[in-house]
Amino acid sequence: MSVLDLGIDLGTANIIITVGKSGAILNEPTVIAFDKNTESVIAFGQEAYKMIGRAPEHIAVIKPLRDGVISNNDMAQELIRLCILKVIGKRLINPRIVMCVPSGITAVERKAVVESAVSAGARTVYLIEEPVAALLGAGEDIMKPFGRMVVDIGGGTSDIAVTSLGGIVAANSVKKAGNAFNASIQRYFEEEHRLLIGERMAEEAKISCANMFWPSEEKTGVISGRSLVSGLPARMEISEADICAAITDDVDDIIAAIRTVFEMTPPELVGDIYDHGMVLTGGGALLRGLDMYITREFGVKCFVANDPLGCVARGTHMAFRVRDRLRNGFEKASVSRL
Repeated sequence: MSVLDLGIDLGTANIIITVGKSGAILNEPTVIAFDKNTESVIAFGQEAYKMIGRAPEHIAVIKPLRDGVISNNDMAQELIRLCILKVIGKRLINPRIVMCVPSGITAVERKAVVESAVSAGARTVYLIEEPVAALLGAGEDIMKPFGRMVVDIGGGTSDIAVTSLGGIVAANSVKKAGNAFNASIQRYFEEEHRLLIGERMAEEAKISCANMFWPSEEKTGVISGRSLVSGLPARMEISEADICAAITDDVDDIIAAIRTVFEMTPPELVGDIYDHGMVLTGGGALLRGLDMYITREFGVKCFVANDPLGCVARGTHMAFRVRDRLRNGFEKASVSRL
């Protein structure tokens, strides 16, 4: 059988697969729909995402990852298998797979990730920590004796790390990221305006109205849901200030995690970071004003990487070329087949 190298960013919100120099060739929401009557998968990715909040009782719309780790092993394995088949078709291929994991993941969680790749037919499985992959994908040279710092804000976790000489020097991870932002937006409108909105509506409000650095009180968007007062459909105009108020506590938890990493970092590397700045990656990097908010908090320049959403996925595949020089944050996992 022929061999193919795949880089897989198995994120809480999206699964992205890269192959060779072609870059990302699959980017789908990490969602799968299961028909409980027929006990079969009926949709995955974007098709399943459209069913969130709209499916009848016999269809379970499942997000198999929570806070960056697998929470439903069977559905995660099936989702990965379907996505790989979508990429490679019916060719007889045993791929080598690099999969990224959050820093600080437990041994049990690592095993679940490896098993999901093996079930999809992987010949060899490597694990790379998200901050390392994010820096590689952002084009940073982490092999030099120079401090590089990344803040990777995904769907389930925010991972912060400092690297030098191909290894992680200091790292921290906090379960405050895109999904937590959405939940906080839902809670804010429920508590402050007695309006119940869905997860997708919160996501849309975050994308269209978030501004962390200079939020305006001018009404720039509209959300709809169910009034908790009348029980009837309702809608209201919202502003950047509303979204900022909803997610500031979550963002400040990320700020605290960054501060912890600075406190663990040797002073020489802190000086390098001061000169070079922090790299912001992941879907959370797309929040308007977040880079300037972080810069204001620390007095250190924070800049958004090119295509921040695809950095981790690109880095997973790039790791094949530099795997012999990566000192930690990267490992070859044992693959066992019955």
